[in-house]
Amino acid sequence: MKRLFFVFAFIIPLVIHAQTIKTDVLVIGNGDAAYAASFQAFKSGVKTILLTQKEQMDLNKIPENKRALLPFYQSFLKRETENAKSLETPKPKPDKKNRTKVNVIDSTLLLNVINNTAYTEIKRSGSGWEAKLTQDKSIKAKVLVVADSPDKLLAVLKISTLNPASSSPLNYNENTYRTTVSKVSSGASFLSLNSLLIPDQENLLYIANDQFEIGQAAGATAAYAAFFDTKTSLSNLKSIQGELLAYKHALMPFEDVKTTDSNWLAIQKVGVTGIIKAEIKQNKAYFNPEKEVTYDEIKQPIKDYYYKAQIWFDDHQHIPINLEYTISMVCYVGNKSVDATKNALQKNWNKNYRFSSKYELKKVLTRREFVTIINEYLEPFDRVNVDKTGRVIR
Repeated sequence: MKRLFFVFAFIIPLVIHAQTIKTDVLVIGNGDAAYAASFQAFKSGVKTILLTQKEQMDLNKIPENKRALLPFYQSFLKRETENAKSLETPKPKPDKKNRTKVNVIDSTLLLNVINNTAYTEIKRSGSGWEAKLTQDKSIKAKVLVVADSPDKLLAVLKISTLNPASSSPLNYNENTYRTTVSKVSSGASFLSLNSLLIPDQENLLYIANDQFEIGQAAGATAAYAAFFDTKTSLSNLKSIQGELLAYKHALMPFEDVKTTDSNWLAIQKVGVTGIIKAEIKQNKAYFNPEKEVTYDEIKQPIKDYYYKAQIWFDDHQHIPINLEYTISMVCYVGNKSVDATKNALQKNWNKNYRFSSKYELKKVLTRREFVTIINEYLEPFDRVNVDKTGRVIR
């Protein structure tokens, strides 16, 4: 279900001609990561400026190897053009006699793209950042995302090198996969929130200029810190993950489950928990959604998430994971009515879940069917937290 984790509030319009332009998130860069980060921050409901050092994007010059991103480029350019026109149009003065509470703002005030403009300096400004454009003009932001060369940052940070956020191979021997904020296009890899954050450097994110998916994660993370006026080190993992999933940004790198799949969200959510694990071969992760679930693969992961599952599995040894036993398990662990659950599942089986199989209690479930039921009735992703290492907190 698509939603914003930010409740829009009234924001003062951006004044382009001001000596100091104030924004929530400033993204600096010219590549795909910069476009992705700024667009996601904008969609997540905070004022965002993208500062580039090149001309406006030209759709006719998109290289062949990036044609898959054409729909994104079209959406970005459309919003950039509309917002530029809106900023040039004088806003009507509010009617003080008929003042009403404003709950939603004009989204055209949230994204501003400043193309072909150099910056001379970056420095700290309170808890945020300031980028100097000229001697008397600058941009101040709560959070800075650099998707470009960090040379101007190094002197400020008093360090010699700064490494961009990097991905990790999917490895179920460790729990860090649960801290993912993005799949990465190069094989069975993911980006951990821990990798995105820079130790001892608050409200600063540094990403490689060609990492589109990492850019999306950076945009959502920056927007979270800006909106809640907090530090990036205090980012709420589940909120950021949920925001990205709401915009169909995959967290787990499953090759065989596309965003158009009717059960994509459930598979992504339960996939993050590790209750059902992917098969990794030739550096690719396969969820195998039509493969039957086995007792041995789910027993320990579910027990890790729920204390009551220990008792249920002790009473049900080496059974087939059919629909009847699965209903029994989720009702016992989740304190739900068996009859009501059966009726609801039968009603939703083909209509809402769009399963191709028939509703049969003795049917051994596929991984697709199992995770959809687990997501619906136990909600491990939404209700069970993990710490910074991915360890389950119960």
